[in-house]
Amino acid sequence: LWILNIALAVIMFGVALSLDLKNFKVLLLKPRALITGVTSQFIILPIITFFLIVLLDPLPGLALGMIMVSSCPGGNVSNFYTSMAKGNIELSVLLTVIASTLAVFLTPINFKFWAGMMETTPAFLDHIQVDFWQMVSTILFVLLIPLIAGVVVSHKLPKLTKVITKPIKFISIIILATIIIMAFIANLNVFTKYYQYIVYLVFIHNGVAFIAAYFYSKFLGNETQNSITVSIETGIQNSALGLV
Repeated sequence: LWILNIALAVIMFGVALSLDLKNFKVLLLKPRALITGVTSQFIILPIITFFLIVLLDPLPGLALGMIMVSSCPGGNVSNFYTSMAKGNIELSVLLTVIASTLAVFLTPINFKFWAGMMETTPAFLDHIQVDFWQMVSTILFVLLIPLIAGVVVSHKLPKLTKVITKPIKFISIIILATIIIMAFIANLNVFTKYYQYIVYLVFIHNGVAFIAAYFYSKFLGNETQNSITVSIETGIQNSALGLV
């Protein structure tokens, strides 16, 4: 786990190198995009997920897995994807920090509520909880410290920033690919056993999440760049938290 956290911190540091502090001020003074992103993750996505479960009728365990994923906040890997997609990086970072903080309370509440709406509700629902201090340490060491370090380096050492930005981005891509491969290998037995039930659920769930979040954001009057960011933040959830 600590290796994964270090890898995610490196990705966050690379994203922070290209941040503009002025944009943070604009987002805080005009919080429409922030409110859109938070409500998209913690309200719209769980609702959509529940209706998908009703429509697709997956196995109960897989249905609970979908609810768990939809109850989690956006992962900080979404910041990297946002930078690659030319979205609003500052909005992505703020949404990740805010959503990760709110997840301490909203992830268990959302999971219990929507799972409780299912007819087949296992007894372990009462034991779902998020460790507050674990979340705080994750936000601190994986998000805030690399974020502050990246901003300081980019503003105090602009020449160095120009030299290391591209290598850091390349390293981030390698790290991200490695994380995906390792996660896949670690769950290979589950995948081979249930792939015929899982693959279509994953594609449909993620696809609907991306599309619905984008048009939800556009409906609320956000510009295209912010809507792309909201879409990515909603579609890419912190599945590692779900596993924990």
